[in-house]
Amino acid sequence: MIVPQYWAEARLQHRAKRGQITVRRFGWSDESQAAAQAHAEARTREALDRLIAGEALPRRELRHAYHGAEGTPIREEVVARHDAQVITRNSYGALCLNTPDVLFADIDFEDFTPPSWLRRGLLYLLLVAALAWGWLRQSWGQGALAVIAAIVVTALLSHLAYGLYLRSRGGRDGHARRLVEAFVRAHPDWRLRRYRTPAGLRLLAMHRRFDPREPAVAACFEALAVDPIFARMCQRQHCFRARVSPKPWRIGIREHIRPRVGVWPVAEERLPARRRWIEDYERVAGGYAACRFEGEHGSGPIDAQVDEVRRLHDELCQAESGRPIA
Repeated sequence: MIVPQYWAEARLQHRAKRGQITVRRFGWSDESQAAAQAHAEARTREALDRLIAGEALPRRELRHAYHGAEGTPIREEVVARHDAQVITRNSYGALCLNTPDVLFADIDFEDFTPPSWLRRGLLYLLLVAALAWGWLRQSWGQGALAVIAAIVVTALLSHLAYGLYLRSRGGRDGHARRLVEAFVRAHPDWRLRRYRTPAGLRLLAMHRRFDPREPAVAACFEALAVDPIFARMCQRQHCFRARVSPKPWRIGIREHIRPRVGVWPVAEERLPARRRWIEDYERVAGGYAACRFEGEHGSGPIDAQVDEVRRLHDELCQAESGRPIA
């Protein structure tokens, strides 16, 4: 996991037979702006040399803060550092805890969609019924209409059937808890803390530290139906991540952080507007929690270093404050 303090960009041009090649690359450093610029220039020279040699490479890197970034570190304002843990401010102004080896897993209830086998099964059944209807009516036109109706009705019926299934298991929350309980039964050496978030559940593994790229993490995320974007970003950024302050729109702040479009660092002249927004946000955010602690699963040991991160997370989230979550 790398969350640099300084960022820079370099550009090189090369005149080729078919036109001019322009290459841009970012550089980063925790030491100084000059070191970040030197890194950018070295990366740009390497990329240009590889392009001249015939390798297919993008000529420009896009400015991504976190989502979608691959090959570059997390590009967010560093608010604080606690040993290996880094607190950053994300693109919409909330604080995030980034950790290289403490496993957080977010389960988003909106990701509970009908499984593919259910949709396929219903579709095949309805298509057979539609074709049989057309054959019985001896009408290709009615058969075609029935096939179209079958495709439309499949989506409606699969969601209805899956909704009834979830309701029978205590709703989305009950279904998610059963996934957690089943996982811990299959992994008795694990110990998970469970938190309620506005959109689902958050789990924190207490028994040991993990490399985000190890197979056990991928298997855990799959078994718990973890948000696929969250899982992908953990692998790409080589870290785990947890939002530890409220989302602005959930606490009545409709105005976007300033500047609205831009990735850290922002221009010097725009910093005052950004600071004013942050002051307003933090004044309101203090009355809310990012998540609420609900309980634990499993009887595995507690890793001392993980527990330190747990204390930091719970304090920043106000997880046991009783305040409304947002």
